[in-house]
Amino acid sequence: MSDHKARESPPGHWILQDAKARFSELVRRVHSEGPQHVTVHGRDEVVVITAEDFRRLQGHPTGQALVDALQASPHPETDLAVARSAMPVRDVLL
Repeated sequence: MSDHKARESPPGHWILQDAKARFSELVRRVHSEGPQHVTVHGRDEVVVITAEDFRRLQGHPTGQALVDALQASPHPETDLAVARSAMPVRDVLL
């Protein structure tokens, strides 16, 4: 049995050293097979995904998800009382 066979990982999982040596192949597999896991000392450390998947997971920082969640509430009659505290104001020289 070769040394490489002894280190072989399950499909979609890469040992860090192999991921570095075969990075172009890893990227191709992300596009053809989906997310690829990179392991360090036998533990998942990172998952490589497409930029499109990353953007989708990251979402848009607009706050729209919060607005949608509040509007979909099963208790629309609930009034949210937001306590506001006075913020200190600094003098600014112009």
